[in-house]
Amino acid sequence: MSKQTYKVCFCFRRRFRLASAEAPADIKALFERYSDNGVMGVDQLQSFLIEVQKEENATVDDALAIMNSLHELKHLNIFHRRGLNLEAFFKYIFGDMNPPLNPKLGVHHDMNAPLSHYFIYTGHNSYLTGNQLSSDCSDAPIINALHRGVRVIELDIWPNSTNDDIDVLHGRTLTTPVALNKCLKSIKENAFSASEYPVVITLEDHLTPDLQAKVAETCCFPPGVECLRVFPSPESLKKRVMISTKPPKEYLQAKEAKVKESGPNKGKDSSEEEAWGREFTDFKANIDDDKDDDLDEDDGVDEEDPKSQQIAAPAYKRLIAIHAGKGKGGMEDWLRVDPEKVRRLSLSEQELEKAAITYGRDIVRFTQRNILRVYPKGIRFDSSNYNPLIAWMHGAQMVAFNMQGYGRSLWTMHGMFRANGGCGYVKKPDFLLRDGPRNEVFDPQAKLRVKTTLKVTVYMGEGWYYDFSHTHFDAYSPPDFYARVGIAGVPSDTVMKKTKTLEDNWIPTWDEVFEYPLTVPELALLRIEVHEYDMSEKDDFGGQTCLPVSELRQGIRAVPLHNRKGEKYKTVKLLMRFEFV
Repeated sequence: MSKQTYKVCFCFRRRFRLASAEAPADIKALFERYSDNGVMGVDQLQSFLIEVQKEENATVDDALAIMNSLHELKHLNIFHRRGLNLEAFFKYIFGDMNPPLNPKLGVHHDMNAPLSHYFIYTGHNSYLTGNQLSSDCSDAPIINALHRGVRVIELDIWPNSTNDDIDVLHGRTLTTPVALNKCLKSIKENAFSASEYPVVITLEDHLTPDLQAKVAETCCFPPGVECLRVFPSPESLKKRVMISTKPPKEYLQAKEAKVKESGPNKGKDSSEEEAWGREFTDFKANIDDDKDDDLDEDDGVDEEDPKSQQIAAPAYKRLIAIHAGKGKGGMEDWLRVDPEKVRRLSLSEQELEKAAITYGRDIVRFTQRNILRVYPKGIRFDSSNYNPLIAWMHGAQMVAFNMQGYGRSLWTMHGMFRANGGCGYVKKPDFLLRDGPRNEVFDPQAKLRVKTTLKVTVYMGEGWYYDFSHTHFDAYSPPDFYARVGIAGVPSDTVMKKTKTLEDNWIPTWDEVFEYPLTVPELALLRIEVHEYDMSEKDDFGGQTCLPVSELRQGIRAVPLHNRKGEKYKTVKLLMRFEFV
């Protein structure tokens, strides 16, 4: 046990003991139960894996592989022939070999269903490096998104300043453009760096027919189908890049007529970076602010208007694989299911919130065959995001997010797409896809019974001493950490709970238990955050992660934490236990 000194003033210093990580009482008790005379053998480790870790198929070879890996850590005093001592067992339990999600699972969902049966990792204005009004446009955020597994990239395409080529930029703003060719080249080179499943480029098209023809010449993607009755599957589209937009038309005038005045950012302060921050709002929130105020989203005109097809560039039209459009009329018509063709519909987050109250089941039925894309409201100038669960619980496949809008909403998005091997496609739960005996569909507003309860034990954490400067959290003493653990899910499941705050401790041992009754565990995500209590200022951020409950490994697990951007720390992690009771 070493000591750490903090300088309080010119002539006074405080010294604190810096303890090493010690196994919690539960871990010691389990070791005693599965060992003899302080040694855990291969058979005993296998029994531990099966009975405590709920790894029902664990074999002696699996246990032996763990022991062999631990033996390679030369500094450990391990009984090489007889088994593991407590120190080695604790190293395994609290180490990289014991993550909360199974790294061996990979892609394990059925990938042969239509595209409409999947949640798809979707970006919004994917070319922006910062805010929606004045940041630079670049291919760099597109590359970053693809490397993270994002499968839907949005590009706003406009004539350049000389009207002889095509730029990507956020229209009617001060954003600096980037050439379309550069973006397409980066997509081609990086599309399948993280996943071999299809990439969709959603185009918001503001081009003249001759420039549309130029896009068709530039894009080397396979042509689409004029009228699809059912979407193809992700499996059949591996290594494919597809275009999704509405058929070309004279729509700029129609869009101009749709533009509504939206004053300065009159909505809530969207910053989510406070230690406690704002939790996800109920899906009925903000419905009074029902302006569709994103000025250039892609479904603002009637796709059936024959006049709008007169100047279509034929080659460009053939490029479209997923046709988009709202059609005539209002929400009821927009959600009409055509048995002869499928399409993509785009709604703003506010349109969805409002429609969910009256048309909730219609949205679910629509998304069984068709694709629904949801995008942020236009007043999110700071590139913040919204609660994705509202869209997911109604079956929306493409929940478009600003990937540079770091905060709790984006962390939740990261959590959802850690599922299914991080391939960017997550199979929707069966209840969103099937009809009942009377042809009824899932009702997102129905009160449901609890299906299962997730019991979470938060034992301890470590790693901040190595990943942060020693005065990062407090200049005069070690940090005072607390953890927040909860569920992001349907409204009845959403909750956050907090541990006690432990003062002056780089290795906090909370040893607290929380229970979370779940009515829709299929959509539940486990949110975990650590903060450092600050009496005089905003609490400091100490890490976060979000995990799909459907893929949580039961048992005692080492849970790595990430920074605000979703990048994993080198050593910061929590020791936790997950049980379904």
